[in-house]
Amino acid sequence: MRLIKNISVTRLIIYSLLLLCSISVLVPILNLLAVSLTDPLRSQEMSGLDIIPKGFSLINYEILLSNPMILRSLFNSVFITVVGTSLNLLLTSMSAYILVKTKFPGRKLIMVFLIIIMVFEPGMIPEYLLVRDLGLIDTYWALILYKTVNIFYLFIMMRFFEDVPDSIIEAARIDGAGYFKTYYRIVLPLSVPALVTMGLFYGVYHWNEYFRATIYLNSQEMWPLQVVLRQFVVERDNSAILGAETLLSYDQIASLDYSALQAGTIIIAIVPLLIIYPFVLKYYTNSTLEGGVKD
Repeated sequence: MRLIKNISVTRLIIYSLLLLCSISVLVPILNLLAVSLTDPLRSQEMSGLDIIPKGFSLINYEILLSNPMILRSLFNSVFITVVGTSLNLLLTSMSAYILVKTKFPGRKLIMVFLIIIMVFEPGMIPEYLLVRDLGLIDTYWALILYKTVNIFYLFIMMRFFEDVPDSIIEAARIDGAGYFKTYYRIVLPLSVPALVTMGLFYGVYHWNEYFRATIYLNSQEMWPLQVVLRQFVVERDNSAILGAETLLSYDQIASLDYSALQAGTIIIAIVPLLIIYPFVLKYYTNSTLEGGVKD
């Protein structure tokens, strides 16, 4: 009771709103999970607010994961996300380090050029012509190399690098460390929170990419998971489960619910991000710079 009295009305309103927002986000996800785990014979009993399956069954996931198209697209998404995010972080952090911690002629001119690029982004047609002329059509690199350095994220990284004390860098250089050694031995370890944050942003972008994949990737074998999910859910293309009916009994085939399979595909697409996010969350509040320098 004493704790309740100490909570102000404003905080109570804020907590109530946050709770409602959390419920509005969680209920649809839990409903999709419940639908995907429901026995196909009882799938018609599920409503939009049910979060408990009607009879437990993994048959929907067995159908989806038994199809080579789903597994191949999952591998494609993982490959594009891991390689693309690693390249993003490397080039973004190196660019930010050079622009913030080194003084060279033309630095301000480059900053103006970057701002112009961020404001006046090229259209889709020039981008497609460039990708075609580089011979990247129907390759993973058409997706991996797109916005290898996001200018907005670069500015965020630069702002974080500005908080890295110059005294630490000067001490490293006095000890004989060059620019590159200072970058990966001093600056990067002190910038883990920024790197993880930018990695999350870049990773989510690569994982959810489908628009450019439909333009640049002609082979279905190279499609990422999001393209397959779009074909299945939006285009109502059921080829993702063709050949998997042998896992079902006769009664289950007769009552096959494609909406449950769609829900299972969506869950497969969002689970990796839900698993990674808790490990990343701690870096939003912790800073490795604490105690780095004593005045």
